[in-house]
Amino acid sequence: MEYGRLLRDVMATALAGEVRGRPADYIPALAAADPSAFGMALATVDGAVFGVGEWEVPFSIQSVSKLFSLALALAEGGDGLWGGVGREPSGNPFNSLVQLESEQGIPRNPFINAGALVVTDRLLELTGDAAGAVREFLRAESGNPAVGTDDAVAASEARHGHRNAALAHFMASFGNLRNPVGSVLAHYYAHCAIAASCRDLALAGLFLARHGVRADGSRLLSRSEAKRINAVMLTCGTYDAAGDFAYRVGLPGKSGVGGGVLAVLPGRGSVCVWGPGLDAAGNSVLGVAALDALTTATGWSVF
Repeated sequence: MEYGRLLRDVMATALAGEVRGRPADYIPALAAADPSAFGMALATVDGAVFGVGEWEVPFSIQSVSKLFSLALALAEGGDGLWGGVGREPSGNPFNSLVQLESEQGIPRNPFINAGALVVTDRLLELTGDAAGAVREFLRAESGNPAVGTDDAVAASEARHGHRNAALAHFMASFGNLRNPVGSVLAHYYAHCAIAASCRDLALAGLFLARHGVRADGSRLLSRSEAKRINAVMLTCGTYDAAGDFAYRVGLPGKSGVGGGVLAVLPGRGSVCVWGPGLDAAGNSVLGVAALDALTTATGWSVF
């Protein structure tokens, strides 16, 4: 298959739609993004990478980082993580406080904000530097030493992060955070504010397509652990629109309000798309449309 032509056709299909969505305006540093911007990269399991559009332009990865913090926390600490966070879809917005009180401070899954704060807390306890662990992993897997936190975005999130602080303090009141709330929030904002391109993220996501094996051939996760992360991505990775994403795309995927979506093709490769315009659930309109077009054209769904 000629991947360059495939991606050009997919981009044309996605851009043909009239709806572009709106950038995340509750994080002021992201609000000025162009909703018509678009990039897409496909990386194969042997490390080849192909791209189209603005595929080498860095953007704020936001919640896509939660995939990497989860993988590293499991690799470092094992299944004990699941005592503090569930694996079920939430059915509520990604920053909702609704379920935490009735469920004794245990978030539904690691990809909503509350769950990602627990994962960040555990990774901080295990490594001493949760944000640094995510950053160094992305640099190593992408081969790009320039990948790093955008301090302006992190500061913007911290200034306007009252709901995340509320989530963290509420979970701490149930004993579900082991580090000071301020430290957990700082590391959480720092890894969400990492700037990387579609190329970087497609390469970094290959460890899941390789069933847990990193770019250097070492094993980060067991095959079973990689399968389980892919499963949680499929059911929870696109917030309360995960069912629609599975219906349209049929791949494990993790989105972020910076407009990125990283999807895994087990045994084949990974693909990252970027379009800053979001739908009501916080997922990239152009990104989901492109992934829909890709799996429709190729039959690469896991179903």
